Amino acid sequence: MNTQDLSIINLILHASFVVQIVIAILLVMSLASWTVIFGKLFGLKRVRALNDGFEREFWSGQTLQALYDDAVKRADRDGPMSRIFASGMREFFKLRERRVTDGAALLDGARRAMRASFQRELDVVESKLSFLGSVGSVSPYIGLFGTIWGIMHAFTGLANLQQVTLATVAPGIAEALVATAIGLFAAIPAVLAYNRFARDIDRIAIQLETFIEEFSNILQRNAGQPAGH
Repeated sequence: MNTQDLSIINLILHASFVVQIVIAILLVMSLASWTVIFGKLFGLKRVRALNDGFEREFWSGQTLQALYDDAVKRADRDGPMSRIFASGMREFFKLRERRVTDGAALLDGARRAMRASFQRELDVVESKLSFLGSVGSVSPYIGLFGTIWGIMHAFTGLANLQQVTLATVAPGIAEALVATAIGLFAAIPAVLAYNRFARDIDRIAIQLETFIEEFSNILQRNAGQPAGH
């Protein structure tokens, strides 16, 4: 083979059928992981912006009732923090409508509602993160399988040759090693993105938990009177 024949595209085209299937699977996984990466990148950026915006609004001095009314109207467009706040206020008002006057019961009901909402929001934020982890951990092994199969196929083809030289062995080995290279190509970005997004989600979770505690303190002070900041 000449230098042109050893290009990656030619190596793939001349690889065995099983190796080509492995490479196709890895390329699909890589494409899917990049789709998830860009989706999470913009999605988490939007979540952080919405949470920061609501937090500024929360501490701007508006009454809890006014904040709740706005949060209900914008429920589909707002971020997790706004929805967690709305769930806490909704339960707080429901308990008051039932003539619950005990401050501890009011606070406990609101906190339970906010914790349930927090878990739902976190599940949404973490969605598809496990896919990146799976691509990062599985892709190298899929590529290695393709390489091992390709090497076996190459040596099987050389068994009938009278004289084996480096020139006859190299193309088959190179074709097989392409699978490992593509496996790493799929795995490395997925692992890096997984670690980055996991850190970002941890920060979002801490921000939301801190808000729940701060809002609970406000509700505790307002439990015995009409809701207001």
